[in-house]
Amino acid sequence: MRVYLPCTLPALARAVEAGLLGPAPLTGYAVTPALTEWYASGDTEELEYVALTEAARASLRMLAADRADGVEAPPRRVVVAADVPDGAVSAVADLDERARVRLADPVALAKVASVHVDDLDAVADVEAAVAALPAADGGDDDARFTVDGAEAHELMWYATQEIPDLLA
Repeated sequence: MRVYLPCTLPALARAVEAGLLGPAPLTGYAVTPALTEWYASGDTEELEYVALTEAARASLRMLAADRADGVEAPPRRVVVAADVPDGAVSAVADLDERARVRLADPVALAKVASVHVDDLDAVADVEAAVAALPAADGGDDDARFTVDGAEAHELMWYATQEIPDLLA
């Protein structure tokens, strides 16, 4: 099963050093039965895009958490796509995030299929989205609009061989 794992560039660097994404349990996003039922007319590619988008949203929250912990994380959303056995994934019942899944074990880098990262053109919008998250969570419509503005940027696709270049 293809799972999309939210990440940040510092977390990706730690994963490369450790040889795996972890620690477990991990939250990821995938084409779940709930997502398929909700998007009854979508094909697999469309559903995977929805899961990728939800992982990118979660990456914003990881960036905010890094900042709160004093970790300097470049304002770029990162999503790691990995192929894991179906049995390693359990769906999370959440009507707001129908694609959310839980992985009980860390994911070896050998299972990574690709990495998706914001282009440098998105940096200002991602920075603004991270700053607006608390107000958006509090119901501020203008802040929600700012957070949604980060989603106007498509994540760039990188092969696993390109990860060292991303981190350089």
